[in-house]
Amino acid sequence: FKLEQNYPNPFNPSTKIEYQLPKDGRVTIKVFNVLGQEVRTLLDEVKSAGYYTVEFNAKGLPSGVYIYGITTGEYSLFKKMILIK
Repeated sequence: FKLEQNYPNPFNPSTKIEYQLPKDGRVTIKVFNVLGQEVRTLLDEVKSAGYYTVEFNAKGLPSGVYIYGITTGEYSLFKKMILIK
């Protein structure tokens, strides 16, 4: 189970997030603002084990620091990213 740092970072208006799943299961990837409010759900589906990339387009969101997180089963990982407009 792995969550990579988004690239590019800082970004405008979109960035890519790579992740790895060691086994099949439901995966949720969400983006939150610094207040902890969810601003986007990028993924919520069952995936097979493997490496994946999801794109985050921040169109309509203000500049700032955002947190993105992946949850699968009992595991969660989070990282920071910066949107500069």
